[in-house]
Amino acid sequence: MARYTGPKTRISRRFGVALFGPSKALERKNYGPGMHGPKGSRRKQSEYAIALGEKQKLRYQYGVLERQFRRYFTIASTRRGVTGEILLQLLETRLDNVIYRLGFANSRSAARQLVSHGHVQVNGRKVDVSSFNVKAGDAITIKDKPQSRRLAAKNLELTQITPVPEWLTVDKEQFSGKVSRIPSRDEIAPIVNEQLIVELYSR
Repeated sequence: MARYTGPKTRISRRFGVALFGPSKALERKNYGPGMHGPKGSRRKQSEYAIALGEKQKLRYQYGVLERQFRRYFTIASTRRGVTGEILLQLLETRLDNVIYRLGFANSRSAARQLVSHGHVQVNGRKVDVSSFNVKAGDAITIKDKPQSRRLAAKNLELTQITPVPEWLTVDKEQFSGKVSRIPSRDEIAPIVNEQLIVELYSR
């Protein structure tokens, strides 16, 4: 399973956003990496560079490599509706992200591991593909095995103060959740301007 394995703190500092979960290093050094980081960049970025930065932020946030991200954009552009919003919805309804949003993992990378190791079921069937897209009405359950429940319980303690989005419902005692509906753009609250990404790929 391909995934980004490079320096995470450096990437978060470059964009000024905790893309991989809470980062104490980002709190201490809220400026770009490198020897010129504290001074800030004096070069004015081109429109292309800004749009590219938005795409990279979204990619890193959801842990998607370039080829996979391009595939998501192709799917979004062929569906009826606003391409940017559909792209966000495709990323937000990935199974690993839903596990993270439900609180069964304290980061998307931890959620991806939970899924790939076979601890998650969708509608009663094991799904070990983290990029699997859930649909409205789907029921997500942590496998009824001691190891699976132990991992989920540990993560639920870490994420108990994190609110679960309104488009999801969770039953922590039963280690289960349900997709009530596909989230709107406002519910996703993206950290990027997705329209710039659409324009970037449309050039």
